[in-house]
Amino acid sequence: MRRREFIALAGGAAIALPRIVRAQPSLPTIIFFNSGARSTQAKNLAAWRKGLQEAGLVEGQNVAVEFVWGESHFDGLQALAADVIARRPSVIVSNTLAAIRAKAATTTIPIVFTTGSDPIRDGLVTSFNRPGGNVTGVVFIAGTVGGKRLELLRQLVPNVRTIAMLVNPGTSETDAERREVQAAAQAVGQQMRIVEIRNTAEIETAIAAAVAAGAGALLVGTGPFVFNNLVPIVESVARHPVPAMYSLREFAEAGGLMSYGANITDAFHQAGLYAGRILKGESAGNLPVIQSAKFEFVINLRTAKTLGLKFHPQLVATADEVIE
Repeated sequence: MRRREFIALAGGAAIALPRIVRAQPSLPTIIFFNSGARSTQAKNLAAWRKGLQEAGLVEGQNVAVEFVWGESHFDGLQALAADVIARRPSVIVSNTLAAIRAKAATTTIPIVFTTGSDPIRDGLVTSFNRPGGNVTGVVFIAGTVGGKRLELLRQLVPNVRTIAMLVNPGTSETDAERREVQAAAQAVGQQMRIVEIRNTAEIETAIAAAVAAGAGALLVGTGPFVFNNLVPIVESVARHPVPAMYSLREFAEAGGLMSYGANITDAFHQAGLYAGRILKGESAGNLPVIQSAKFEFVINLRTAKTLGLKFHPQLVATADEVIE
């Protein structure tokens, strides 16, 4: 393993950007370029590698893999993308923000994305059925079911006057989810308090301030920043005992009260299959964007007991998984 550091200037400050693991030059190479941190991606990487294997590709045998992690320094992704493109990989596999930067840097190297956002709105593709160009991928619907998450949370705490929504602003996915949740809340007369979190240091302060201001429950938004910080977010919520709804099952597995959303590991599995098909000669532009239709409602009864909450039996019956 070799460590390199990339320096990107953002707001006048130097940001150190992360490790790059070099691959064997004799094999076709996939660069896994992700805006987050490897520490949060163990399950996703396992699912992705399984997809590669099902496509007949084994890392180190007939394909080489390099990893580029943005470590949530989003302002540095453009510089990382330029380096990724300069090394001319056979395929690039990226999440939303990294894929957007990679697409802006190349029109020839195939890119397979995984996203919880709308890839047409984000400019990644022009069509789901025939993406065209050099980009295709998998959509795990996340931001567009914010209204459903609000509904499930209100079923648990129907008498809560104010619900705070934690948002990392500035991406099309999180901004669209914010608008959807606000519209859903207005339709049912639910008072919402939007709390913006722009960096990891703000997580504890923002949650504490929301609860102190009278929020009786939390709706935690989606997006790369939130997923990359799932452990500190869940731990901070635990220090301020209010019910919270999350977007992905990983939050409930980490101790969050409940989650509703698509299965993100299934999306990475599909991305592995697509990377394999492209390496075997298929064109990214001819592979339709896959829309993951597997939604999961997960309840953590251990956390509910800690909070002194009881789920209605009918609500428990609708859960796809109950953690006891």
